[in-house]
Amino acid sequence: MHDEATLEEVPQTRADLMALYRESRIGEVLAELDRDLIGLAPVKTRIREIAAHLLVERARATLGIASGAPTLHMCFSGNPGTGKTTVALRMAQVLHRLGYIRRNQLVSVTRDDLVGQYIGHTAPKTREVLKRAMGGVLFIDEAYYLYRPENERDYGQEAIEILLQTMENQRDDLVVILAGYESRMETFFLSNPGFRSRIAHHIAFPDYELHELLKIAEHMLADMHYRFDENARRALEDYLARRTRQPNFANARSVRNALDRARLRQANRLFAAAERGSGPADADALMQLDACDIRASRVFTESQP
Repeated sequence: MHDEATLEEVPQTRADLMALYRESRIGEVLAELDRDLIGLAPVKTRIREIAAHLLVERARATLGIASGAPTLHMCFSGNPGTGKTTVALRMAQVLHRLGYIRRNQLVSVTRDDLVGQYIGHTAPKTREVLKRAMGGVLFIDEAYYLYRPENERDYGQEAIEILLQTMENQRDDLVVILAGYESRMETFFLSNPGFRSRIAHHIAFPDYELHELLKIAEHMLADMHYRFDENARRALEDYLARRTRQPNFANARSVRNALDRARLRQANRLFAAAERGSGPADADALMQLDACDIRASRVFTESQP
C-alpha cells in the first residue's frame, strides 16, 4: 500500500510532444497551408514556429511549468494579394485546435466596421464587433486607417483605445491580427506604441515572384475548369512581367482579375464565332483560353513606348 501511494504522488516529469501534436491535428492545418498557398516560404516558416512554440507551451502546462498565458496578438504586413487573410484563417484553426481560443472563427473587419460617423457612434460599433469576435480571432485589415491625425474630428482614436483595452484585459479570450502595407503599419505603430507593445508576432508577407504568379494562375484556372496552351501561358507570362511593373499591382488578386477579364474575352470570342455559324462549341473550346484572350489586355498597349 505504501509503495502504491508513493507511486501516485510522483509528479509527471515527461510530456509526449508527438502525442499532443497528433491529438491537436494541427499537422492537417499546416499541410493545407503548404498545399493551398504557393510560395510564401518565410511566412510558412513563421507559422510553423508559432505553432511549435504554442504546442510546447501546452506540454509545459501539463508538467506545471508553464510561463503564463502567451501573448498571441499578431501583425501581418505586406502588399495586397499576398495571402494575409488566408493565413489568418489557418492561424485561427491552429489556435483553436491547441485550445488557445474557444471558437474556430475569424471575424474580418475594416475601419468602417469600427469607427462611427458622429459622436457616440464609435464605442457601440467597436464593442459590437468585439462581442462578435470574442472567443476567436479578430482580423483588422488596413488597420492604419483607424488613425487619422490630419482630421481633428476623427473618431478612430476612440476605437483604438477600446481595442487596446480589450487586447490587454481579455487577451485570454480574443486574438487580434492587424494587417496592411508594411510601411504604413510601421507608421501606425510609431503613432500608437500601445499597439506595438501588445503585438507578439510580426510577420512580413513578401510579394510573389513571376514563376509563383504563373503557378497561382494555373491553380486558379484548374479550380474554374479552364486551361491554356503553351502560347497562352507565354502570353500570360508576358502580361505579368509588364503588369508587375505598373502601379497598384496586387499579386494574386491582380492575377485573378486578369483571368476574369481573359474569360470574358474568351466568351465574347466564342459567341462571335457562333454568330458567324461556327456550330456548337465542344468542351475543349469552352475550357480553352487562347493567347489572344490575354494579349487583348490594355496592359500591352500601355507598356509600349
